[in-house]
Amino acid sequence: MKAHVLHSHGTVRDLRFERSWPDPTPHEGSVVIAVKACSLNYHDIFTMRGMPGIKVPMPIIMGIDMAGDVVAVGPGVTDFKPGDRVLVDPLDRRRNKLIGEMMDGGLAEYCEVGAHTLIPLPDQVSYADAAALPVAYGTAYRMMVTRGRVARDEKVLILGASGGVGTCCVQLARLAGAHVAVAASTDEKLARLKEMGADEGINYTTEKLTHAVHERYGKPRVWGDGGVDVVVNFTGGDTWVPTLRCLHNNGRVLTCGATAGYDPKTDLRFIWTFELNVIGSNGWNREDLHALLDLIGDGRLTPTIDSTFPLHRADEALTLLEQRGVVGKIIVAPGT
Repeated sequence: MKAHVLHSHGTVRDLRFERSWPDPTPHEGSVVIAVKACSLNYHDIFTMRGMPGIKVPMPIIMGIDMAGDVVAVGPGVTDFKPGDRVLVDPLDRRRNKLIGEMMDGGLAEYCEVGAHTLIPLPDQVSYADAAALPVAYGTAYRMMVTRGRVARDEKVLILGASGGVGTCCVQLARLAGAHVAVAASTDEKLARLKEMGADEGINYTTEKLTHAVHERYGKPRVWGDGGVDVVVNFTGGDTWVPTLRCLHNNGRVLTCGATAGYDPKTDLRFIWTFELNVIGSNGWNREDLHALLDLIGDGRLTPTIDSTFPLHRADEALTLLEQRGVVGKIIVAPGT
């Protein structure tokens, strides 16, 4: 089969396009799927570069999120058969491993996965839309709905709004009936986000975030109004303290990551003075993915897909992702 294979940590140049990589075979309790769509995540960049404390087995095929058709089943598999359309839940909880990081993933024509990781894919949900879900949309759903409980008429500020997680947060906030403000690095990204339903845009390269929020929604007061109800901040770093200053009394900051730094300086005075709530969210549960499939099937949610690449151009797709030049998700389609 054809596959993009990482033989050693490094850059995109270290990713090899293999044209005759061994086909996977099913084992006890596993299936082989023909990958129809694989969506990229920034976690793939981290895997490619190497992460402190995580020893990735080499060679490895990256690609965490994927959807496709079952083509072969191993002994003991009774719930699925060849021809079934499926979404893969990439967090293999039985093995405590992440597909595409510790096990071969979806940047290939075929992939072997445990049958227990499969979710039946409804006919009305495309492979690309399904592949966009687990890491980005599953994480966003758990943060915004399951944990964050964003509600109607709340004012929600979303940082990192143009990526996979962020674009889903925008849509989920709109579905909840919230007023949505987004922060992004370019006016072009802000325009795209407004097309998705954002009410207000802040270009943080030309405006100071706290000043922009105070100008639009008032300065938070201990005994009064001003500020926003919810801040979605999975960037961390230098953005952490400024976003605390955007929240009104009893406001909530939702976080599921720290792409700009995990150990920011924190001014605790804002937390106790304004009685702020810091709510963490870690990944997704299977129920979150089922809820997202229902939303797509009902037409209430449409994953934002920036672009689609054939398998042999996956290196270009990863480069585009690494340069943060996308709005939404990038799909690699091995069948094209």
